[in-house]
Amino acid sequence: MPAVTGKLAAASLALALIAASTSTASAQKKYDTGATDTEIKIGNIMPYSGPASAYGIIGRTEAAYFKKINDEGGINGRKINFISYDDAYSPPKTVEQARKLVESDEVLLVFNSLGTPPNTAIQKYMNSKKVPQLFVATGATKWNDPQNFPWTMGWQPNYQSETQIYAKYILKELPNAKIGVLYQNDDYGKDYLKGLKDGLGAKAASMIVLEESYETSEPTIDNHIVKLKATGADVFINITTPKFAAQAIKKNAEIGWKPIHFLNNVSASVGSVIKPAGFENAQGIISAAYLKDTTDAQWANDAGMKAFLDFMTKYFPEGDKTDGGTIVGYGVAQTLVQVLKNCGDDLTRANVMKQAASLKDFRTEALLPGIKINTSATDFAPISSLQLQRFKGERWELFGDVINAEAGG
Repeated sequence: MPAVTGKLAAASLALALIAASTSTASAQKKYDTGATDTEIKIGNIMPYSGPASAYGIIGRTEAAYFKKINDEGGINGRKINFISYDDAYSPPKTVEQARKLVESDEVLLVFNSLGTPPNTAIQKYMNSKKVPQLFVATGATKWNDPQNFPWTMGWQPNYQSETQIYAKYILKELPNAKIGVLYQNDDYGKDYLKGLKDGLGAKAASMIVLEESYETSEPTIDNHIVKLKATGADVFINITTPKFAAQAIKKNAEIGWKPIHFLNNVSASVGSVIKPAGFENAQGIISAAYLKDTTDAQWANDAGMKAFLDFMTKYFPEGDKTDGGTIVGYGVAQTLVQVLKNCGDDLTRANVMKQAASLKDFRTEALLPGIKINTSATDFAPISSLQLQRFKGERWELFGDVINAEAGG
């Protein structure tokens, strides 16, 4: 019997070792709702309809990019299940869709949902549920508040930083400017306006001759443009979303108002704003950029731009390559993929936020040279640099240096 006993002992030892290694492997794999050995569920909310529908192309680009990632084997062997809903840029609808994603679809995280009012409406809910509200598609300064909202993080440069850059330019180059401001009457518009006033400092009160607001429910902003022209303003700060930005550019030309025109980055798309408004009407407009522009010939031989254009041709051929929303969707999707890769087999919501807050000098192929993504446990503002650009011919021309412009939260 001793030989049999020895064999049994060896067999049971082998089984114990197998069990131990299996439990070690499973211990290394940690999942929250929305992640498994084979899948990562990602939720998204976009205005595919309504007044901000021009931004819907961002969500469609992201869906195409995740298809590319899945075709290439996924992330650490897991396929992305991207679930994107329409909220028509209506905050009550956003709340409804967020609840659906979290409670019914059971996603691991909600990614790059668009708009300041929509994201504001779900911020407390997402944080109470401890579900990442990651890389929101809005530049409001308040997304950089890890102490109070540890589950919410922005991606793009914040709005206040952008208008502070315009303010610095105006103070230096146009010190006697009479400034007329058109802004969307919500958190997005007010955030941009605050940055402008902070940047102008003590001179804001004397330099700004009119702050004119509009509602997204208005069919046209023509009457606001007429009112602004009547003030005699010679500088126009245009804080509008794409539909209204195109209207403003057209109306300026129609009534012969030719101020020095600053257009916020979120409406600087050649495809969805400038082209519809008419290239001839957009000459000399100043904006700011952090991503490469597909219409800019200087990137013709750029490896990153070539990779983007190849992706568009293969995975999103119907998408407009000249629409800035496509390069935004591409760049932010690449950033999320990097975060999920860094998560390894710990796909818990806490680790997703930990990895998102641990990006060091990360670059997607979409960013302008000199601009890098950096985050930390106390800094939830991934991109904080911009470069000024001026519209000439049929494209934007960059000028000046890349400016690091962090605004306080």
